Amino acid sequence: MAPRPSWRRRLTRLDEKASPYAYVSPFFILFAVVGLFPLLYTAWVSLHKWSLIGGQGNFVGLKNYTDVLAQPYFWNALKNTISIFLLSSVPQIILALLIAAALDSGLRARTFWRMGVLLPYVVAPVAVALIFSDLFGDKFGLVNHLLGLVGIDPVQWHKDVVPSHLAIATMVNFRWTGYNALIFLAAMQAIPRDYYEAAMIDGAGRIRTFFSITIPQLRATIIFVVITSTIGGLQIFDEPRMYDQYGLGGADRQWQTLTIYLYQLGWTQKNFGRAAAVAWMLFLVVVLFAVVNFFVTRRIASKGQR
Repeated sequence: MAPRPSWRRRLTRLDEKASPYAYVSPFFILFAVVGLFPLLYTAWVSLHKWSLIGGQGNFVGLKNYTDVLAQPYFWNALKNTISIFLLSSVPQIILALLIAAALDSGLRARTFWRMGVLLPYVVAPVAVALIFSDLFGDKFGLVNHLLGLVGIDPVQWHKDVVPSHLAIATMVNFRWTGYNALIFLAAMQAIPRDYYEAAMIDGAGRIRTFFSITIPQLRATIIFVVITSTIGGLQIFDEPRMYDQYGLGGADRQWQTLTIYLYQLGWTQKNFGRAAAVAWMLFLVVVLFAVVNFFVTRRIASKGQR
């Protein structure tokens, strides 16, 4: 049999080397178009005086950043964002773990319950916000009515800072707890049942096996859920935006988040330079919290395995 021509051999070697890169290239191309380019372009906009009508103006360097950092509204929005994030993400992950553990046990009609916990995620965020804003009404809300039945004075859910943050965090937990519970459930079902059988033979109860077997085995999944919850929680927009009819974050900006503040700078004040600066600072805050949560979660999970 005659040997193949040299160009055929070179083409085969090129195909073997280039094919893996060609297979994964669609993801990186899509990420560059919809992820990397907007991020870099936002950084470029933040270094200029930029308006909606006039477009790009003079180069101002870091002036937009210093101007934003000098505004008390920015720090108020940052404080509100972190407060709502903590009030939503921490209970959300704990409840998701407990719900997943219940669904992983021998429940009857397990498929029905697993579908049921995902239903809140399907509901549109705007619809959830409108319903919960009525439930947490200051005067005629159902929550205040129920509190009155047990002798508790009405709570100013739209006026006071902490109650408004609790109400918005409740909306977030309503939508995302079931979604995260199914992620935990999928990871729990991948844990070998032999571990639990051995623990039962040794006399360990459900609580002991949960903390000694389930939690350590979910280390990677917990880190993933914590990071995704951090990213979503610090970029919260729909729930606080729709919590009242004006969408400004309250009369005194008592629940105004960084995303609402960014929206007002860009689309109300038409100052895209400062809005882009806020967007980049929010990006840095998200990265900082995600890194801290990653190391803290990994350290806790490592201690649980010892």
